[in-house]
Amino acid sequence: MKTSLARLPTLDEVRQARAYADFSYFMDYDSEYRDRPGKHLDVLDETLMKVSTGELKRVIVTMPPRHGKSERVSKKFPAWHVGRNPGDEIIVASYSIDLSRGFSRISRDTLTSNPGVFDAVVDPNNKSSESWGIEGYRGGVTAAGVGGSITGKGARIAIIDDPVKNAEEANSEVMREKVWDWYTSTLYTRLTPDGRIVVVMTRWHEDDLVGRLLKKEADEIREGIHVGERWTVINFPAIAEANDFLGRTEGEALWPEYGFDVRRMDQIKSDVGSYVFNALYQQRPSAAGGTIFQRKNFKYFQEETKFVSMQYLLVGEKRYEKSRCKIFQTVDTANSEKTINDYFVVTTFYVTPDNDILIYDVYRTHIIGPDQKPLMKEQNYRYRPSFQAIEDKTFGTNLIQEMTREGMTVLPIKVDKDKVTRSLPIAARYEAGKVYHREGAPWLTDFEDELLSFPRGKNDDQVDTISIAGELVHTIVYNDEPWTAMPDDRRQGRFDDDDDDEPQQYSGIL
Repeated sequence: MKTSLARLPTLDEVRQARAYADFSYFMDYDSEYRDRPGKHLDVLDETLMKVSTGELKRVIVTMPPRHGKSERVSKKFPAWHVGRNPGDEIIVASYSIDLSRGFSRISRDTLTSNPGVFDAVVDPNNKSSESWGIEGYRGGVTAAGVGGSITGKGARIAIIDDPVKNAEEANSEVMREKVWDWYTSTLYTRLTPDGRIVVVMTRWHEDDLVGRLLKKEADEIREGIHVGERWTVINFPAIAEANDFLGRTEGEALWPEYGFDVRRMDQIKSDVGSYVFNALYQQRPSAAGGTIFQRKNFKYFQEETKFVSMQYLLVGEKRYEKSRCKIFQTVDTANSEKTINDYFVVTTFYVTPDNDILIYDVYRTHIIGPDQKPLMKEQNYRYRPSFQAIEDKTFGTNLIQEMTREGMTVLPIKVDKDKVTRSLPIAARYEAGKVYHREGAPWLTDFEDELLSFPRGKNDDQVDTISIAGELVHTIVYNDEPWTAMPDDRRQGRFDDDDDDEPQQYSGIL
């Protein structure tokens, strides 16, 4: 009697079956085994599988930028889950509806490109990037922007991937409130009774969405009124700290396999400063009080004069001729015509050939608004800067117009960020040892006290002037000729427009 063996599955069928059962393997299979390894990604995959089965219903994952969170959580996981559970609806939300549409489109295409793994098929009549469904089922994926409506859609799983775009939004109390209101009144109300929420984000602020969710939970537990699911929090700092969740040794990088090794992290920290690095990369945002500017980062330079024509600036062990340094001024105007409570500030900077910023002079006085122009001209004539930068608002706008008509080189600065966000570039330069104060200057004590109390101190006008400088130096394009004061007859030629009646765009240096 003849017997026949059942057909053995092919290697590809074995791989497809494994990809269906195991999300981590699916990432390998879908990428044709080019997916980059990482301990944190293994943990993330395991966590998402528990979300898929319902074992975890409230998950917060915090991790640094560019470390693989969106690729897995927002692009691939929705396809894998819906492919296995075609009746489930998923909402994927981010700070921008366009970004969320991109996540949804990739998720849809991922499902379509793996017919051997999933039986589920995208509905040809419901396949837009904003919302697509599964043929014959109610399930699918919907993209949403934080703050926007989610009409007529439910969610077995709701994914929030970076609800704010940048530091400016994160530092805005209005924006943080907007995110919270949207979460509580819009997204949360779309959940099914057994719905799950995944919040994956880079921390920006102690009062961001993650901060509020955890504070709310802690307050409710302390008061004995908490009901429902508890948050499972998984934190992946870029550099391992004590008792690391992944078992890394202290100081070890999170994803060296992808080029984010310790050396790269040190460079990033030097560029952005510890205030930003601790928030974005270590997921430890701190209160913005006494942490942006620190006394330990204050450095000092001295002057040396041998002859009238031979003046030097001594910066650490370096010695620069004054004439080889670049000079500019920034101005913070007093904003009241009727009182003398506001300060008018002109800060003078030298920039060395090594790109160090030397704060040479701070002129600060109480003044009535209309009297500002003579003092601004006085400081200009005293130091002959290449330009004076001033915020293009209120009295600043008037000064720009008046000074321009008189042939002065004025650079209008558009203000579109909050004060803390604007201070971060110069704070990073302080931490990198690239900013120096003039030793023994009569204004030095008040100046440093204001920096150390920012942003919760009484005044911030001097901080405003150095914040402008920090942003400018980041964008300066150096000319071949020395960037020193220019003769009066050449100043007006530094503008593009010959119309003296309107503020003009500066084209010579920036």
